[in-house]
Amino acid sequence: MSDRDRPSPEAFLRAAAQEGRGRLKIFLGAAPGVGKTYEMLSEGSARRRAGIDVVVGVVETHGRAETAALTVGLETIPRVQIEHRGHALGEMDIDALLERAPALALVDELAHTNAPGSRHPKRWQDVEELLAAGIDVFSTVNIQHIESLNDVVASFTRVRVRETVPDHVLEMAEIEVVDIPPDELIERLKDGKVYLPEEATRALAHFFSKSNLSALRELALRRAAQAVDARMLDELRAGGLGGTWAGAERIAVAVSELPGADGLVRAAKRMADAQRSPWTAVHVETPRSRALGAEDHARIATVMNLATQLGGEVATVPAVSVLEGLKTHTLEARVTQLIVGKSVRSRWFELRHGSVVDRLVRETPGVAVHVLPFDAPARAPVRRRKSAVEWGSRSGYLWTLAMVAGVTAGGSALSHLLDLGNVALLYLLPVMVGASLFGLRTGLFAGLASSLAYNFFFLPPVGTFSINNPENVVSVFVLLGVAIATSQLTSRVRAQADLAASSARSNAALAGFLRRLVPIDDRVEAAGVICGEIGRTFAVRTVLLEAGATGLTVLAARDADVRMEPIELAAAQWVQDTGQPAGRDTATLTASDWQFRPLGAEGKPIAVLGIAREEGGDPLRADQLPLLMGLIDQASLALERLRLAEEMRDVDAVRERDRLRAALLSSVGHDLRTPLTAILAATAEWRRAPAPELVDTVAQEALRLDRFVANLLDMARVEAGAIRLNVEAIDLTDAIGAAVHDARVALGGHPVTLEVPPNLPLVRVDAQLFHHCLLNLLDNAGRYGDPGTPVTIRGARTSNGIDLAVLDEGPGLPAEGGGAVFDTFRRLRGSDRTAGGTGLGLAIVKGFAEAMGLSVAAANRSDVQGARLSLIFPDALLVREREEEA
Repeated sequence: MSDRDRPSPEAFLRAAAQEGRGRLKIFLGAAPGVGKTYEMLSEGSARRRAGIDVVVGVVETHGRAETAALTVGLETIPRVQIEHRGHALGEMDIDALLERAPALALVDELAHTNAPGSRHPKRWQDVEELLAAGIDVFSTVNIQHIESLNDVVASFTRVRVRETVPDHVLEMAEIEVVDIPPDELIERLKDGKVYLPEEATRALAHFFSKSNLSALRELALRRAAQAVDARMLDELRAGGLGGTWAGAERIAVAVSELPGADGLVRAAKRMADAQRSPWTAVHVETPRSRALGAEDHARIATVMNLATQLGGEVATVPAVSVLEGLKTHTLEARVTQLIVGKSVRSRWFELRHGSVVDRLVRETPGVAVHVLPFDAPARAPVRRRKSAVEWGSRSGYLWTLAMVAGVTAGGSALSHLLDLGNVALLYLLPVMVGASLFGLRTGLFAGLASSLAYNFFFLPPVGTFSINNPENVVSVFVLLGVAIATSQLTSRVRAQADLAASSARSNAALAGFLRRLVPIDDRVEAAGVICGEIGRTFAVRTVLLEAGATGLTVLAARDADVRMEPIELAAAQWVQDTGQPAGRDTATLTASDWQFRPLGAEGKPIAVLGIAREEGGDPLRADQLPLLMGLIDQASLALERLRLAEEMRDVDAVRERDRLRAALLSSVGHDLRTPLTAILAATAEWRRAPAPELVDTVAQEALRLDRFVANLLDMARVEAGAIRLNVEAIDLTDAIGAAVHDARVALGGHPVTLEVPPNLPLVRVDAQLFHHCLLNLLDNAGRYGDPGTPVTIRGARTSNGIDLAVLDEGPGLPAEGGGAVFDTFRRLRGSDRTAGGTGLGLAIVKGFAEAMGLSVAAANRSDVQGARLSLIFPDALLVREREEEA
């Protein structure tokens, strides 16, 4: 299997990332009323009849009876009501849907904006959470809601849609186009099947004109074709299959240092726009590229920047020759159309070097090659003076001469053992070494020197350059020819090795950059790494800016003293607003010393990267641009990951706050109303007939209220981190006795059994907080233990400290219990452990215990039915003296 036929590792990684996730199918329409929701419900009903668990998450019928009829028989999750400005708005209940966990969820209107206060601002984000949970999703969307097409649609409909869906959502989905002809859709609109009659009249006069519908229909079909083509290419790369597979057009344009290359790029842009196809500007980096001058490099960089500004991708391909590089790119990218420029060459040049265009046509079957003349008039090639590097170094020639002299000396010493033919072979050694270490011209010099030395020292008459035997003349020329051929082959191998090393350095830079970014979970630290790595890679100054309340501010910089002049800030702001490069060596605000490029996903910059040379000048060469773009892509993904992680933390915090709020309202509603009801009833009875037992009732319920309020205050202290410790050594036996005495009311009807050895060491804790912990544990045991059953307090020395447990004989903890009993407002389901509790007591135990350095544990008893709640003292909190005395 060749490298070109080998399956793509990147495709395998993308496939592996989808493992465990649900699959998304989108029903794409050109406009409202084409039947997207109807088609989605029809296929959902068919899946349900096939035995698949299908649930309707949310469906908008818009009053259409035929659509509503399809929901009959499908389980529908009730919508959650969200209060907003005095109105109750119904939204999809994502928590209920996740808890229900169907095999397939039907979620209508993917671009919908959720009501303020929802977990996610957009419905497509709800869908992503469902997919991450392994739930398959069917959804619907119209073409005007696709982010990348928003401006295109607005240009001819004169209507800008505010609700959009990022393109990456479509890229990971299977797309089914729901299509009907414009005339049929207009008839449906007139019949009132899409909007009410008065709304339909306005729609026909504006958005639903036949020309608009035709254009929207074409956009929908083309976007679906692009998505299918992208998925096909991914599958081809994963399978290592060859061929262009021209399901859609893919255009590439070859870029060189010659004047007029910008005209080729503009022609590629026009062709791509006409065919609605992706396109790439390709520069092939050959060994000859190292000999290019600064003007040539600047021209290549300008053309590549132009391609980026026009919306194309750029690629630099290292190869031995331009032909091999273009062939490699067309195969790997499945290019269907290739644009190349034709420069004026002499007949003698084409005889010596051949025609790249002719060979491209012959050697790239299935690719349409477009040959365009350069815009610039033909000019004679400028002959530049060869540099010292091109001619070879002086030390290289000296070392080569030394090797030739060494071979001559060795051949002379062995001349009585070797014949002339073997001696000639020895002279190939300096040729190969010289060509591989010092280049082609040094190798040719070694070949000429070897031929002369062989003639002078070994061929008769020895000591002269004349040759008596005609056979020896042939030997000299054969040696010279072999030396030239060997030096060329060796030089080519060296060039390939240099290209491979250059590619390896780029890959290593990308891998090292990603390796540094992956473990970082702080945005500022990640920004510092981005600036540092890019600055070191290209030897440039770097700065990273982000949008703030007052404009762009510096997030990180390689140099601490970096200052942004007004022209630099204007260029950076333009990049933030437009998502296009600006500054030096670009087409916008070129007076700036800095070049700015956007970092972000889906065309929305989240930061701006600036690069500049310390000594001034263009920040990058053309051959460095692809590596920079690769690093920017990795940096954008890292910053986007950190942004999403921050959003998820905020979402989790909001979710937990909502849970606590709901639990608090429930707890307050129950645990305040119950004692207040008892107190009011007792006072009303007292007015009619005073009795001493009513006073006890009022006192008990008042104590219950006092305990509830104290628990709320204690929990507030725990969550606010406002606990102040007064640590001292206490005796567990005394502390347990005091707690049992204070909890006698809560333990009424439960005998208390103490199984605490008297020789347990003292422990260093806060006496008051520890007393609260014991009280809440005993209150919990008294509340949930069966009437008349004992409550046991058991202490034991372990290898790691002391285990102090409170055991009851009640129903025990349900399956989802364990550590969850210590969560705030958590009252477990599945047993009677929900009765009468606030859900705060054990959470306070955990908060106080962790503040003192203790840990907590919960489990069911192994000897009898009941629960076992433990406080675990680590060895560091024990006082050793008492243990040693015992």
